[in-house]
Amino acid sequence: MLIGVPREVKDHEYRVGLVPASVHELTHNGHQVLIETQAGVGIGFSDDDYRAVGATIAADPEEVFAKADMIVKVKEPQPQECRWLRPGQTLFTYLHLAAEPSLAEALVKSGCTAIAYETVTDDRGGLPLLSPMSEVAGRMSIQVGARCLEKYQGGSGVLLGGVPGVPPAKVVILGAGKVGTNAARMAMGMEARVTVLDKSLSRLYDLDLQFGSKITTLYSTMDTVEQAVANADLVVGAVLIPGAAAPRIVSAELIKKMRPGSVVVDVSIDQGGCFETSRPTSHSNPTYVVNGVVHYCVTNMPGAVARTAAFALNNATLPFVMQLANLGIQPAMDANPHLAAGLNIANGKVVHAAVAEAVGADHQKAA
Repeated sequence: MLIGVPREVKDHEYRVGLVPASVHELTHNGHQVLIETQAGVGIGFSDDDYRAVGATIAADPEEVFAKADMIVKVKEPQPQECRWLRPGQTLFTYLHLAAEPSLAEALVKSGCTAIAYETVTDDRGGLPLLSPMSEVAGRMSIQVGARCLEKYQGGSGVLLGGVPGVPPAKVVILGAGKVGTNAARMAMGMEARVTVLDKSLSRLYDLDLQFGSKITTLYSTMDTVEQAVANADLVVGAVLIPGAAAPRIVSAELIKKMRPGSVVVDVSIDQGGCFETSRPTSHSNPTYVVNGVVHYCVTNMPGAVARTAAFALNNATLPFVMQLANLGIQPAMDANPHLAAGLNIANGKVVHAAVAEAVGADHQKAA
């Protein structure tokens, strides 16, 4: 199979679909890999690094899209990239279509087969290709939240861990999944006062066992969310429903009750966001203020730590890329129902039920 890797074009996105080590595995197994020139430069890899492991370098993205049987990316295709996709071609990347109906429409129109990292499953009901970026984003959420609390960023001027004689910041994390757990670890490491809310008692029990008295766990209800958020210095939105739009947990009215200079970091923004006041932002212009509350809603947070994130992502995606390349697209999905769960678009149809509901399309089964 000929696998193409274009350079990412989203704002300040430096990750790359395949690092040289992944390319080496593919070429060793007899596959061809076409890499757009400078695709890996943002994480320290030159074209020569890719040539050394058997890749061919393409002069521009059009060549990659024109020649490749399968496109491996990191972020969802931008409008120009959608125009280059074609029937018979497979796209394997993060899509987050629930928040982008127009992208779903463009992919349907292209006729390509689109497999989304974020809906691929595993034997334990997890999302193995979303997990590494959730870990990165969860840890980053506390980093960026702490920075946004600084006065020159518009924050209230609160130090996350406080100092002797001055209390630490109150950090509230909505969701106890991968993002929430990693956010909690970082916040506790910075000595903040951490509260995690979730509707899963088993997840709260796990966190209590793991962290003990260092953390407060609350069952998520309208009352507990309102009380916790209203008194927080930093709130991290970490709620996810696979393939579907994120539920709006925090209303605009509740944002008004927060102290001016408080901060919300919406990690769920890729799926539409879990704060009613959330709207997508970029690394170039990451924050805005609503009713005195600083909002950080960057849709590709891990792009800021691109080298770490690219390696973590490749560790998770490579086995699936190998399976698709070695077996072929349909045989690979027939052999692996977890990979098949990643199929969002096929033959001009939306074939993932949650995605179809979120974008208002008819759900049709893949042929």
